[in-house]
Amino acid sequence: MATLVHDLDLPTLLLADGRAAQRMSATSEFPRNAWLAHNMFGYAAWHYDDVTSILRDKRWHSATSRIPEIMGVTDERFLSRQQVNILSAEGDVHTRLRRLVAPAFSPRAADRLRPFMRDVVNGLVDKVSAAGAADIAVDICEPYPIPIICELLGAPKRDWQLFSRWANDILEIFSLDMNSKIDLIVRTQDELDTYTRALIAERRDQPAEDLLTALIAAEEAGDKLTTAELVMMVNAVIVGGTDTTRNQLGCAVGLFAEYPGQWKLLAEQPELAPRAVEETMRYFGAVRGTVRFASVDIEYRDILFPAGTFMSVGLAEANRDPEVFADPTQFDITAHKGDQPQVTFGSGIHYCLGQALARAELQEALPLLAQRMPNLQLAGPTAWKPDGVGIFGPSSMPVTFDPGH
Repeated sequence: MATLVHDLDLPTLLLADGRAAQRMSATSEFPRNAWLAHNMFGYAAWHYDDVTSILRDKRWHSATSRIPEIMGVTDERFLSRQQVNILSAEGDVHTRLRRLVAPAFSPRAADRLRPFMRDVVNGLVDKVSAAGAADIAVDICEPYPIPIICELLGAPKRDWQLFSRWANDILEIFSLDMNSKIDLIVRTQDELDTYTRALIAERRDQPAEDLLTALIAAEEAGDKLTTAELVMMVNAVIVGGTDTTRNQLGCAVGLFAEYPGQWKLLAEQPELAPRAVEETMRYFGAVRGTVRFASVDIEYRDILFPAGTFMSVGLAEANRDPEVFADPTQFDITAHKGDQPQVTFGSGIHYCLGQALARAELQEALPLLAQRMPNLQLAGPTAWKPDGVGIFGPSSMPVTFDPGH
C-alpha cells in the first residue's frame, strides 16, 4: 500500500544560489542517500532516473501555467490574458501544437542559420578584440541571441533593439518580484502582440524563408495554426530562446575560464564543439531545474502524491548523478561520460522544442570565441543573476584575453 507523501519524514532543501547548485551534488549538504525531499514549492527529486521518470510521466503536468499562482499574482489584467501555450499545454492540445510546429524547429532549419550565427559572433568580438578585454555577459552573451531570433522570425534588423527590450521585459515573468513588474509585463505583451500580428499579416501576403512563414504554412490533415496561436508561438520563441542561450553561453565561458587547457583545445579542435556543448550543459546548465504538478493522484515508488502536489526536478543534480555519468564532477570535453544524455533540455513531451537551434547557437559561438579570445582569464568577480525559479547565468563577467585575433 502506498504511503501518503505528506506523512513522510523528509529532509528539507533550501533554495541554493545558482553557483552553489553547480557543485551541490558533491557536497554533504545534498542528501544523496535519499531521493525525495521537501523544498519551497512542495517536494523535490534529483536522481537521474527519478528526474527522467517524472518528466516522461504525462500525469505530471508542466507548472509553467501556474507560475502566477506560485508567485501569488492576483492582478486580473495579467491573469485574464493568460492562455494555453506550447510551453504549458498538455494532452491533445499539446500534441496538436507540437505536431504542427515541430518541422519548423528541425535541425535542418537551425543549420540554415549557422553562417549568420558566426557573423553575429564575429561582429560582437570585433568590438572588443583590440582591447583584449570585455565583459562576456554584457558584450557577447546579452546581444547574441536577439539578431538570431529576429532572423529566424523574419523581423528586420531595425527592430533588433526593440526585440531585445521586449525579451528582457517579458522574461520578468520568471523573477521572484514578478508582482511588482505586472505593469511592465502587460504593456510589453501588448506591444509584442500588436507587432507580431502586423508581421503575420505581412507574411501571409509576402511569404519568406523564415520561421513565421513556415508556421503559417504548417498544416496537417487540414489543421492549421490560428492567428492567436501564431502570436503565442512568437511569444514562446522569445521567452524560450533568448535568456536560455544568453545564460548558457555565459555559464559555458565562465566554466572554460576555470579550465584554460580545455579552452585552448576547443580553439585548436573546433570539431569538438558538439561534445563541448553537451559537456558544458551537463556540468553547468543554465536551466537547473523545472517544476511539475500532479494532475491526478500519482503513485510512484510506493508513495502517493495527491493531485495538485508540486514536484521540483533537479536537472543540475541529475546531470551529476554518479550512477549515470562517469567521473561526473570532472569537466572534460573529450571524455565519454556515459550513454545517457544530459537533461538540461528536459525530457518527455516538454523536451525543449528549440533544442536544435540552441545547440547550433552554442556550437557556433564557443569555438569562435575560443579562437578569437585566446588565453581567456577572468579579470574580476563574476556577478550572477539573482536566484529564482527561472534561468540562471552571469550578469557581469569581466575577462581579459590576447588582443587582435
